[in-house]
Amino acid sequence: MVITLATSLLRPTRNAPVEERIEGNWHVYPLEAALELDYVDQAGNATRRWVLARELKVGPGKMLLGGIDILLDEGYRGFRVDRIQRLEDAETGLTVEHNILDWLMKLAERQAKARKKHLARMQAGA
Repeated sequence: MVITLATSLLRPTRNAPVEERIEGNWHVYPLEAALELDYVDQAGNATRRWVLARELKVGPGKMLLGGIDILLDEGYRGFRVDRIQRLEDAETGLTVEHNILDWLMKLAERQAKARKKHLARMQAGA
């Protein structure tokens, strides 16, 4: 794994959603990841962001990655997925430059399956 600032983001998730939900016209998928993003903001400025991802919101004509922006006062931010030029997963070191939405959706699906398996094991052992 390449050591970057993103690797320092690997810390326990707190207050992250754990179930898919609908919010108006948005379908919200829980997501847990520490990501380094190359992002183009609404003014067209290229920036690098370090984000503790919490959810992926899919709505009418937009997809948003929601999470905590570590460098900007640790506030919750929404990032338009179509403005993400590159991302790096701090846990695996994997860099994604194409089909970013697909990669994020697959990650959310893998995590949902893992949560369901874990819940089933917990219920079976109870």
